[in-house]
Amino acid sequence: MYLKSFLVSFSLLWCSFVADAQQSESYFDGDKSPGSYNYTETFGGSVYTRTGNQYRSASGKPGHAYWQNRADYHIDVALDEKLKTVSGTELLTYTNNSPDDLEFLWLQLDQNLYKQGSRGLNTVPLTGSRSGNKGQQFDGGYAIKFAKLVDESGKETELNCMIDDTRMQLMLPEPLKAGGGSLKLKIEFSFTIPDYGSDRMGILETLNGKVFSIAQWYPRMCVYDDILGWNTTPYLGPAEFYLEYGNFNMNITVPANHVVVCSGELLNPEEVYSPDQQKAWAAAKRSDETVVIRSEKDARNASRPVEGTKTWRFKMENTRDVAWASSSSFLIDAARINLQEGRTSMAISAYPAESAGKLAWGRSTEYIKASIEYYSAKWTEYPYPTAINVASNVGGMEYPGIVFCGSNARGSALWGVTDHEFGHIWFPMIVGSNERLHPWMDEGLNTFINELSTAAFNKGEYDKGTRNMRKWTSLIMDPSMEAVATTADNMKERNTAYLSYYKPAIALSLLRENVLGPERFDRAFKAYIERWAYKHPTPDDFFRTMENVSGEDLSWFWRGWFFNNWKLDQAVTGVSYVKNDPANGVLITVANLQKMVMPVVVDIKLKSGSVSRVQLPVEIWKRNKSWTFQYPTNEDVASVTIDPDQSLPDVNTDNNVWKVKN
Repeated sequence: MYLKSFLVSFSLLWCSFVADAQQSESYFDGDKSPGSYNYTETFGGSVYTRTGNQYRSASGKPGHAYWQNRADYHIDVALDEKLKTVSGTELLTYTNNSPDDLEFLWLQLDQNLYKQGSRGLNTVPLTGSRSGNKGQQFDGGYAIKFAKLVDESGKETELNCMIDDTRMQLMLPEPLKAGGGSLKLKIEFSFTIPDYGSDRMGILETLNGKVFSIAQWYPRMCVYDDILGWNTTPYLGPAEFYLEYGNFNMNITVPANHVVVCSGELLNPEEVYSPDQQKAWAAAKRSDETVVIRSEKDARNASRPVEGTKTWRFKMENTRDVAWASSSSFLIDAARINLQEGRTSMAISAYPAESAGKLAWGRSTEYIKASIEYYSAKWTEYPYPTAINVASNVGGMEYPGIVFCGSNARGSALWGVTDHEFGHIWFPMIVGSNERLHPWMDEGLNTFINELSTAAFNKGEYDKGTRNMRKWTSLIMDPSMEAVATTADNMKERNTAYLSYYKPAIALSLLRENVLGPERFDRAFKAYIERWAYKHPTPDDFFRTMENVSGEDLSWFWRGWFFNNWKLDQAVTGVSYVKNDPANGVLITVANLQKMVMPVVVDIKLKSGSVSRVQLPVEIWKRNKSWTFQYPTNEDVASVTIDPDQSLPDVNTDNNVWKVKN
């Protein structure tokens, strides 16, 4: 009896469903639109490959047992201007906070990139590379005199040292204990400075002396984490860095006529600056306007040969790296950076006379100050005592508290590179992602925030206005490109700018403006920064935080923009009147023809000239290739336009507009 009643009821229900489906087929035809869109693929569940655990929460937060190791450095180093060498000794204190005993340690020897026969040089194509040596005949790399273990009594034990390309493995006499075990390493090193160091460091010739921009200059600890254990991916040039946090003390000895600028706080200004320069330095700390500390006349006088050396002393706390620059030719100016609750930092510019002038580096300090004040107020506070911009033969490269920018940059170009490199303080200096594997996590996020800061700077002095996304379509949706999630070493160099910088920045802009809205996006983005400040987030941690704080499942977005090289093509495919009468309203059909999806915006222009806008959520594509909706009107429609603001990188705009035929 029950079965028979059920079958009768099911039969009646099925007949009703078929009738309804036949009646509405022209409205909701989800399977007959042309194109490659497959909604089960685009909305194919979670993108995450692992569940949350005690180290990394499923919510995107660090887990309750999150850990990371620590590296503290005391470095004594000297610059030989004539030989173009750096030599010194580092005392490295390494703390193992992991749950694992460590039988050996790995360090990064990035200067070995410049050793003839290195993997990096051997992967430079005949056409050249930004990461190569630009044809210079140069055989660099570290000379490691020794690496010793120093015990609590000061006794030194030389360690078995195995160097392979840009990595050095040190075998320990006994394992370094888990959960806080600590040891001290003493390493003596030297290297010859490349004139052009992969656009990250180098030597600039100027009228009043050479500018030495020094980075990747000391053996640095590799990161040991809960994702890969030891991160020992070799340095090939394109991919950047992944480093542990710690405190630094540095004594830098240079020719007596040089000025040194370095990450962190200068500890002995009274020993290295003249009395007048010290007064100007103190004035700059209190000034919102740029104060000259070392003039062009000072630089000319210092260009004469001198005997002897000076030692500049610096310290930097809770940082993943340090860099420095030294020159007799530096003009130095500075101003105060205003932070929250009365705290301050100091914007400093160091550049040769050739770069001076109000149309050029004379505005550098103004740019530093504006950039850092904006990001500090918008996201989280700038953490360092100084922010230094160095005019260099490096086109643009970032380090904690100091950046190298092209000495020939002017106007908007100088603003752009300065703002970009200081934006990197937030990504990856504060939020310490693994640049070696995930370049978009620093370059893409930084390029995104640069758009906001440029719009805000000096009432939009360099702002180009609303970005027409369609101009970017052919560049960021080129089918020959790799996916954004590709490592820098694994993508064509010509694609790096688009995939590491622009495409992820555009994606985040669209997520902010077209999907979440600025309020929800900014809250989630700021939460990511605050959660992972001075820690090591993965892509999953970013994605999970954005989803959990905003309250949206964004798997479809990450899948389309980051994990695949998909294209977007929204189209207007049909316009008709209900019962062929405008008085009954109009039926509009839109379609998604490629694999990427986005929410839909449609403008409907009536014969009278009035325009109305309809916004449809991305969920219409969850089980449909096309979607028909009814718009209430009692007059003829003149045109229907999808994406009327041209805010989406649509690959085929020919199908974006329907117009009445005359």
